[in-house]
Amino acid sequence: MKHVHVIISQTKWCNSLQVVIPKLSAENLDKNEILRARVIAIAEKKKCSLNQLALAWVMHKGSDVVPIPGTTKKANLESNIGSVAISLSKEDMMEIEAAVPAHEVAGDRFFESYMERTWRQLVTPPLSSWKGSEVQ
Repeated sequence: MKHVHVIISQTKWCNSLQVVIPKLSAENLDKNEILRARVIAIAEKKKCSLNQLALAWVMHKGSDVVPIPGTTKKANLESNIGSVAISLSKEDMMEIEAAVPAHEVAGDRFFESYMERTWRQLVTPPLSSWKGSEVQ
């Protein structure tokens, strides 16, 4: 399965950790803005925000996937909650995924030393190996 990276809106990022994120470097940002524009067009068609579309996309990926958005503002929380009302058809999901093919995303999500510690480097036992009585 191909992973799709939805580009999040960039505002006032120069004074944060994001300046060291390769995906947001000057050399990659322009390339990724093209992908972001594609997703914004889909969000406008669905009459929702980019963030709501991203959350709805995650929620529609399967019953074993749950978005965990973080926010410090009530307005953003309310917007995030609004993503629950967004219905995405199979065609919508395919359109979103076609708009941002993983191979077109320029730069990694995190800086190199952090990438070494991501889920890609971990060994997670399959769910079938868990004992049901231990899960509460």
